[in-house]
Order: sequence, then structure tokens, then C-alpha cells
Amino acid sequence: MINIGLLIIRLVIGLLFVGHGAQKLFGWFGGYGLKGTGGWFESIGMKPGVTIALFAGLAELIGGILFTLGLFTPLAGIIIAGTMVMAIIKVHAQNGLWATANGYEYNLTLLSVAIGVALIGPGQYALDAFLF
Repeated sequence: MINIGLLIIRLVIGLLFVGHGAQKLFGWFGGYGLKGTGGWFESIGMKPGVTIALFAGLAELIGGILFTLGLFTPLAGIIIAGTMVMAIIKVHAQNGLWATANGYEYNLTLLSVAIGVALIGPGQYALDAFLF
């Protein structure tokens, strides 16, 4: 049952990160694409916005794909955790913990899940289990 649980966690968290990356990079799923996301990054003082949007989108897309597949899982966890650390520092920390006030509660949850899976491993139903 542990392996099925890890698979569910990887699929949900990983695919959501893929979606967030696609929002930033391509404007899919209601996102704003590189230009729109870059403009928002610049509005919060992160410059050059389009470049940062590109790197953030790639990190979410690649980290999400790797996490979903259970491939290079420790690296995937670090990539996902890194994006959440930046989201906490740059956007949510000043609002406190709770998500009801746009705080970092949700980002901390995602960060914890990514690091937890990276440390314990992706489970039996992962490419890492077949390749390593």
C-alpha cells in the first residue's frame, strides 16, 4: 500500500507542477505565458521578469515531470522545493502562515511533500525503481 500511496502523491503533486509550469511558459490552463508572468514578476521587484518566468516555468515543468515519473526523484524534489522556497520568500512570507491571508501554508505543504518523497524515495511504481 505504501507504493500506491507514493504513486498517488507523485501523480497529483507532479502533474500540478507540470500544469503550473505550462501556465508560465505557454499560457495554458488559464496562465499568462512568459510575457504576462514576466510582467507580474517585475511588478513584485523580480527583474528581468521574462527571464525569471522562463526559469520558474522550466523548474516547475521539469521538476513536475521528473516527480510524476519518479525519475531522479531526489533532484525533482529539490527543484520543486526550490520553487516553493522562492514563492514563500518573494510572495507569501510577509502575509504570515495561513493561506486565508495569502500566506505560505500551502507552499510549505508542497515543499514538505516534495522533500519527504525525495528522502524516502518514489516507491516501487517509479522509473527510479527500474533504473537504479
